Amino acid sequence: MTDQQEIIDAIALTRCCFFHPTGLIALYRQLGSAHAIMSHRNHIREVLPEASPRWEETFRDMSDAMRCAEAEYAWAEAHQVAILSMSDDRYPQRLRDCPDAPLVLYYKGTASLNQAKVINMVGTRHCTPYGTDLIRKFIIELRQACPQVLIVSGLAYGIDICAHQQALQQGYETVGVLAHGLDTLYPSLHRPVAEKMLAQGGLLTEYTTATKIDKLHFVRRNRIVAGMCDATILVESGSKGGGLITCSIAQDYHRDVFAFPGAVGAPYSAGCNNLIRDNGAALITGAEDFIQAMGWTDDEERQAARQQGIERQLFPELTPEEELIVTALRSHNDLPVNVLTVRTGIPIPRLSALLFTLEMKGVIRSLAGGLQHLIG
Repeated sequence: MTDQQEIIDAIALTRCCFFHPTGLIALYRQLGSAHAIMSHRNHIREVLPEASPRWEETFRDMSDAMRCAEAEYAWAEAHQVAILSMSDDRYPQRLRDCPDAPLVLYYKGTASLNQAKVINMVGTRHCTPYGTDLIRKFIIELRQACPQVLIVSGLAYGIDICAHQQALQQGYETVGVLAHGLDTLYPSLHRPVAEKMLAQGGLLTEYTTATKIDKLHFVRRNRIVAGMCDATILVESGSKGGGLITCSIAQDYHRDVFAFPGAVGAPYSAGCNNLIRDNGAALITGAEDFIQAMGWTDDEERQAARQQGIERQLFPELTPEEELIVTALRSHNDLPVNVLTVRTGIPIPRLSALLFTLEMKGVIRSLAGGLQHLIG
């Protein structure tokens, strides 16, 4: 058996057993490889006596699944996509221990998925300036204390994309876990960030090419986000939402869960406050709280960071015109465009373009009424 055949067998099995990941992983762990499962597929009850007739029927005819698997393997090779089976050392080791881990993952990027410290930051798709500020300050503080941390999220609107952007700006590697194949990107608006992540992190998914965008897939991908990390951090969330689902899964996996508190009555702090109230998450107000709780206070990396005095620029890679805007907002935040153009001397058409660029960099945010808010 070649590694190629093992991977193709694993892809085919995943295709047939997509809605039964726990059973497939139990079978894999019992037999030791995807190829062994394929070899026993006509005698499943000899290996798994409790297998139902429907489960047996799943393995009867694998011809279509094998054809699709071979095509998927060829596509991945042509597009420099790594296919990670559970026997691959590059497969996330933390995730491998989970009972419903994917048998196969598709990965494109440069970051190791098995770094010493891996966390995820999740929350609402309706991120407020409060949430944006929390993420930015947290990642800056964390970077100063712990230079090597992999930041994971789901590349969705709101908290997810903000976490990725801030990680990139502060020099962290960051990985986005997708709810579709690597042949597309949703939302497409985040493609510029995703392209940067390929060189400073990566994109990871369990889904094959031509996978349709489906709500269920976003829920399923949350188990990967939770399972591949040491800790889950909920930044902002309504009383219901995907971030809370990720926290629940992380609890089931016996991983640490943290949440930032918010104002009483604030709609996108309700989920965090309720989770803290119900002892589902530890309260944190900044990176130092998190570092203490995780026991990352005395490791060699942290001591080295202190000795070197690692500091990041507050707003890295700004042009002189962008610096003018930031300086104006530092002296008086939340200014309308007409006031900013007077204070900076930049014409409104040019100013509007610069403000858009600064928002994409995560430096400012547009508020209601056209006010420009400096984050942090």
